Amino acid sequence: MSKTILTRRKFLGAGAAGASSLVLGGCEASIFWPIATALSATCSRKQMMSRITCSASFGDALAREYAESEIRQGQRPNGSTDPQSAEYLALKANDFADYRLSVTGLVETPKSYSLAELRNMPSRTQITRHDCVEGWSCIAKWTGPPLSVVLDEVKLKPAARYIVFHCYDNMGSGASGPNFYYESCDLVDARHPQTILAYGLNNEALPVPNGAPMRVRIERQLGYKQPKYVHTIEAVSSFAEIARGKGGYWEDRGYEWYAGI
Repeated sequence: MSKTILTRRKFLGAGAAGASSLVLGGCEASIFWPIATALSATCSRKQMMSRITCSASFGDALAREYAESEIRQGQRPNGSTDPQSAEYLALKANDFADYRLSVTGLVETPKSYSLAELRNMPSRTQITRHDCVEGWSCIAKWTGPPLSVVLDEVKLKPAARYIVFHCYDNMGSGASGPNFYYESCDLVDARHPQTILAYGLNNEALPVPNGAPMRVRIERQLGYKQPKYVHTIEAVSSFAEIARGKGGYWEDRGYEWYAGI
């Protein structure tokens, strides 16, 4: 293998540069981010069809981190910014003192954590760039425990292949009822050192528009892979029985499941 490490940002940037045009829509519109073509250069068709991520190809490569002086504005909220479910409103009214993060599914020891318990875990602070599928970017400082710390505590079962994040924000009702936001990642990104359960933003408690009381930061992927208002983390072997079976709310509506940058 070459000693030169091809980061996802450089690789996908090169792929995007070759595109003749890019049509961007709001996060509420179904579009296809043009990463599938770039990914196909390193992933086999079998991998793409079986939804096996390419993230293992990039190992522990880190997303770029920035100096605090490069934070030029507050983190721009996107998507839903104020969930209205009765449960969430009750938690917000009490400043999230009663919040519990449940960790379930294919784990040896299911657990739930209060916000205070999450804040007392070993934490990581990182200044990274949030890249939205809409086409904008924003640099911000995030603080929270690595997801790997929680996964080590609950002990994943051998059958676990993916981590699914279930959220409080209702994206609208369909024939089968409310459509709550959810997202997922594979175990490589789940255990990546920059994948954190962020309760802090720019040296303050995470604000409601940005996902309070806790959101996930998967720094090597696009913004829609950074779920807000998370209440449950579920270890699964497959997405088949979750919503429309594609691994995420926007993936169920046409987005790529692997959104590496």
